[in-house]
Amino acid sequence: MIMDSQLWVRTPNSNYPSPAGVPIVCIPLMYILCLSLKIAMQERLNKFMEKHQKRQATFPSVKFSGDNERLQHIDAIEQLPVGAQIKRVIDLLLETRKALTPEKINQACNVDISSNKVVFESLKNNPKVNYDGKCFSYKRKHDLKGKAELLSLIRKFPDGIAVVDVKDAYPTIMEDLKALKAADQIWIVTNMDSKEDIAYPNNPKVMMTVDDDLKQMFRGIELPKDMVDIEKELQMAGMKPATNSTQRRAVAQILIKNTQPKPRKCRQLNRRSKLTNAHLPELFPGYQCIQILKYQPVHKWLSVS
Repeated sequence: MIMDSQLWVRTPNSNYPSPAGVPIVCIPLMYILCLSLKIAMQERLNKFMEKHQKRQATFPSVKFSGDNERLQHIDAIEQLPVGAQIKRVIDLLLETRKALTPEKINQACNVDISSNKVVFESLKNNPKVNYDGKCFSYKRKHDLKGKAELLSLIRKFPDGIAVVDVKDAYPTIMEDLKALKAADQIWIVTNMDSKEDIAYPNNPKVMMTVDDDLKQMFRGIELPKDMVDIEKELQMAGMKPATNSTQRRAVAQILIKNTQPKPRKCRQLNRRSKLTNAHLPELFPGYQCIQILKYQPVHKWLSVS
């Protein structure tokens, strides 16, 4: 039985007589509750350790007692959407430029491909990823290894090739593009419509000299100051302008009209308007206010005062 937050337990070897003459021992109830809570917490800790046993095998040099923040970071990555996990893996493959197994990918970016079938199948079918049955690697659109191969590829596209299609060929390709441009071997022009950089080959065979008289004649042509007139001249010459200034100005006018605040209408007083300061006529200048004051009983109390 329980009396005064204590548990009385019968024991055959107790020296304390009970009220009924049976040997008992007194155990505090709070001690039993704490013991039960300690056992429950130990069971939860054991389950948590079993859950991360596989991950601890992947990181043998890491001890659980000193790596709580790392495990929390791994759990947060596991809760990310499938697309975010795939992006982490593709960024890793692009950065390393190596063929990695699922175990190495898990060790590098904390994405467990083996246990997540959705991520695994998505990576296999991704156009930017190559899978040979064991390892994943980054799949580039053009297999280039240096500046010479890059220049040879650009010369195969006289109409230009998008920089975005070749910038992932190897890590230093952007520096090689700048060097080729500085050496006048290629041209890089930004497309007005798509806003993308296009690389064009600069063929030295078509280089030619222009007479000074022709240069002066070209520079002596006066162009209209308004861009609309320039576009009309181009259309009359059978050429299509790259811009449409008339349309742009029309859109700009609509945007300006929509952003301008509407003017507030001034409230005009009439006979039904209620004036709270009718005893101060100097606050209401104008003939209209004087007409309104005729209907206010101001003269009654003004004459009395």
